[in-house]
Amino acid sequence: MTYCVGVLLEKGMIFASDSRTNAGLDNFSKFCKMTVFERDGDRVVVLLSSGNLAGTQAVISMLTQRGANEDGATNIWTARTMFDVAGCVSDAMREIEKRDGAYLEASDIAFNASFIVGGQLKDEPMRLFRIYAEGNFIEASYDTPFFQTGEAKYGKPIIDRVITPTTDLADATKCILVSFDSTMRSNLSVGMPIDFLRYDRDTMKVDMRRRFEHHDAYFDALSSAWSEGTKRVFTQLPELRW
Repeated sequence: MTYCVGVLLEKGMIFASDSRTNAGLDNFSKFCKMTVFERDGDRVVVLLSSGNLAGTQAVISMLTQRGANEDGATNIWTARTMFDVAGCVSDAMREIEKRDGAYLEASDIAFNASFIVGGQLKDEPMRLFRIYAEGNFIEASYDTPFFQTGEAKYGKPIIDRVITPTTDLADATKCILVSFDSTMRSNLSVGMPIDFLRYDRDTMKVDMRRRFEHHDAYFDALSSAWSEGTKRVFTQLPELRW
């Protein structure tokens, strides 16, 4: 399992993903699930991947390979809109599923790769998409400014209570990290390191990217403060009068 979050705000975007993968209770590994395509002054595209690891890696490899080809076909580097970028990801997913799907089914394995993709292309506003395993996708809006994939249920309550399109990027950063802390406390299939990226609107480059490893001083302080604050607020809640 995994946990990935993409957030679209008025002032920028937040992307975060854990790095734990497992093929059984005694077979855990670490893989980065964040991929960045960046060309300074022209485009920033961020992919967060969830699901079958071999499938997601194959899709990313296909996108990279097609981006290096000069055959005139639309790819990550030549796409004119973020909608076209989402279409490129969708096409690659369907091609990999068509190639591998029957073999996976024979072993009772589903091709369940899915992606969150977002960013900004020159002369276009920031956009964020959630691409499902079938290759269809939806776009974030003012009413739905964030997407999650993977083990989403434990981190969603805090995001629902805090994140709005006008939320400050610094507050959004804290909120998303707290959502990861809550998720990791409740589900062992999600774990450190956490790959984190903040993109400021119209900058057309990535200046803030960080990996939170085990025992990261800031993350540990944030986790401790959140736990103590939650306990403190809980003791102040009104008692039920029977």
